[in-house]
Amino acid sequence: MIPQDLQALQWRDGKLILLDQRKLPRKIEFYSCVKMEDCIYAIKSMIVRGAPLIGFTAIFGLALWLKEYPSANLDELKNAGQKLVDARPTAVNLYYEVERTLAFIQTDPSCANLWEKVVSFAFTQIELLKNNNTKMAFAAEKKLEEFGSGPYRLMTLCNTGYLACGTLGTALGVITHLAKKNKIAHVYASETRPYLQGARLTAFELKVLNIPHSVVVDGAASYLMREKLVDAIFIGADRIVANGDTANKIGSAGLAAIAKHYGIPFYVVAPLSSFDFNLTSGEQIPVELRSPQEILSWNGHQISADGVNALNPSFDITEAALISGIFCEAGFFSPVTTQSLNRIKQGA
Repeated sequence: MIPQDLQALQWRDGKLILLDQRKLPRKIEFYSCVKMEDCIYAIKSMIVRGAPLIGFTAIFGLALWLKEYPSANLDELKNAGQKLVDARPTAVNLYYEVERTLAFIQTDPSCANLWEKVVSFAFTQIELLKNNNTKMAFAAEKKLEEFGSGPYRLMTLCNTGYLACGTLGTALGVITHLAKKNKIAHVYASETRPYLQGARLTAFELKVLNIPHSVVVDGAASYLMREKLVDAIFIGADRIVANGDTANKIGSAGLAAIAKHYGIPFYVVAPLSSFDFNLTSGEQIPVELRSPQEILSWNGHQISADGVNALNPSFDITEAALISGIFCEAGFFSPVTTQSLNRIKQGA
């Protein structure tokens, strides 16, 4: 059970309250958003992170904007939505939730206190994600049973739990679900450079939930698999395109390639809001380049020599051929191909 003081997203007294994930796990601090611009800053600076939670933050951002500008026209509203979408370019959930909210608003644009209806809409989407993620967790459990009854030794990258989703997570949601059924022997949380979402956040969630785990450096993946310490790998996704190529936190593609070499199942767990059928291959996915200082310094302290340069891509693209299967609320898809995922597109 998630303690109340660790809720990643809260709405109180007409404000969006976000758990500042930059400060975890050493400090528990919150950031209040009273205007849409505060939400944009929270997204850009990674106060809030995780594709689903970024999308939900955008919905609340539009609510705050409507509260401030209740007489705005549709074009002005769309411009506000675009500012939110531009905050981070890779995760498609941000665009998806903004577009869905704009469509919802247009069903009754002249309604009194429209911003309150948007707040209600946001909570409906969070509950929907919880239900869908639960479906994925059950499907993943059923798939793992093909390899034995457990308990399982699993590996994950980045953070895909309640801190990333605001509710039951995706890949980490699978692990949480299995732990409740005593089907987890051990979890290896890759530290996830450069922002250490695995070491800081995933390990924090696992500790809070009393799930046995170890943090490992990103470069330890080959050792773990060669020593037969991992039964399967679960990651989330920031964008999945029509052929199954998947954008996720940097290090995902290398992890998938190593898993392929050692014959370890490598699974992606993501809601339909992470699919982008407008793009046909991973080559078309924009990859966010973040500040070199995230690599060259830590917690305000320079760790490299003066004048050193760094390249800091926040994501990489895992080719579909390296993915054993994708879990979403529409089912389990394997092999991951344009043809298999087309069934999702047709049902969307």
